[in-house]
Amino acid sequence: MDSTTSELAASAPAVRTPLASTASDGLKIAIVGGFGVGKTTMVRSVSEIRPLNTEETMTRAGVGIDDARGADGKTTTTVAFDFGRISLNDEMVLYLFGAPGQERFWFLWDRLFSGTLGAVVLVDPRRLEDSWYAIDRLEHHGMPFVLARNNFGPPEHTLEEVRDALSLPPEIPMVDCDARSRESSKAVLIALVNHLYTLSFAREHAL
Repeated sequence: MDSTTSELAASAPAVRTPLASTASDGLKIAIVGGFGVGKTTMVRSVSEIRPLNTEETMTRAGVGIDDARGADGKTTTTVAFDFGRISLNDEMVLYLFGAPGQERFWFLWDRLFSGTLGAVVLVDPRRLEDSWYAIDRLEHHGMPFVLARNNFGPPEHTLEEVRDALSLPPEIPMVDCDARSRESSKAVLIALVNHLYTLSFAREHAL
């Protein structure tokens, strides 16, 4: 998908899709990561409803407080959370919560994690260090997660090199994605759901 097409797909309003009457399993998923890595874009691209977002225009007041390095051209920032929904099948629904990336809003994360079953750590391969806080908080909460590398261009390193740089254990799934693409973002969420089921299956058979 070229950038023009994918940007249009991400910005187009989502079709209003009513929640299926057969829906019985709801999973709360958090999408976390540093500033400007594409969390709002991912929620917007994959949600089957018009996403709720709390983006505000960045102003001079944030100069010296917000670190916008590596996010050239970004003019807005999430100040609370993004919310979207996607039905995986007739019974299972994912409720998506995109966390704010700016350091001054990190205090919201612990509350956002309440009731969350798993998370996506979205990373910009040009700024891997921005994902350390997200990984640390998830490990602190003992929350399962997958890491998704949002490729803003041809990747310069393999996923295994990224794993080594972030000191991630081999059991943490890692995937490449384009957060602007619905299908690519959906594949990330499916990877997380599969990871959650694998962990649940392992726990059941360990008893």
